[in-house]
Amino acid sequence: MTWSSPPRKTDAMTTTPLLFHSLTYADADRGLAFLSALGFAEVLVVRNEADPAIVEHAQLAWRERGGVMLGSVRPNNPHAQPSVAGQARCYLVVPKDADVDATHANAMAAGGTSIEEPSDQPYGGRVATVADPEGNHWSFGSYTGE
Repeated sequence: MTWSSPPRKTDAMTTTPLLFHSLTYADADRGLAFLSALGFAEVLVVRNEADPAIVEHAQLAWRERGGVMLGSVRPNNPHAQPSVAGQARCYLVVPKDADVDATHANAMAAGGTSIEEPSDQPYGGRVATVADPEGNHWSFGSYTGE
């Protein structure tokens, strides 16, 4: 399909996430704590009844219009194999350049590793990248795209 112009945004498109990034963590509780430090808010956390340390499913909101879903590594689940833990990349939009620096500081305090220090970009905005304790890369910046 070819668009002659971008699709019009509806109210539903601006309030309900239609795409979620999905992550797998060997230690989902550590992942939840790290994402909370970045500014995510827990919406739902479903734990395994037999072993509450296992997160079957979690949903976290990013500000007004985004989010991620995550769960624990589970050998019997093809989508939650140990080989996929720590393999994700995600970009988060923050409102202001100063928020890039603050989010970077929060991530570092929560056990992150700096991959790219906060810096101004030639295409506009400011960006930084950190790895969470399991190796997933989280970039955050004030650039909202075109």
